[in-house]
Amino acid sequence: QVHVVESGGGSVQAGGSLRLSCEPSGRIESYAWFRQGPRKEYEFVAAIDRSAITIYYADSVKGRFTISRDSAKNTAYLQMNSLKPEDTAVYYCAVSVYYLGSYYSDREKYANWGQGTQVTVSS
Repeated sequence: QVHVVESGGGSVQAGGSLRLSCEPSGRIESYAWFRQGPRKEYEFVAAIDRSAITIYYADSVKGRFTISRDSAKNTAYLQMNSLKPEDTAVYYCAVSVYYLGSYYSDREKYANWGQGTQVTVSS
């Protein structure tokens, strides 16, 4: 069983920045961030594979968020800049021991999830 530890959430004003970290145990092939907003819907945010060659972003965060991976630390990051109030949500790191390819945004494909971290952006 893969254990996933997240950190880095908090409260910022609009235009501010936060960085989320995701540290799973074991060898991981696919990493992703999802978020759950006030209406409790899940939204795909970003995904990266082990080699950091394949990277995807939701249109709503493209150009503002950057997903990356530090192989030496077995940790993935989500750098969030130019934050907006609509980015307020609980952010979850999801990982898979498989390369998910075109299924990168399908949350059902990720078997292991972190506990979630709250991000609140005030106007």
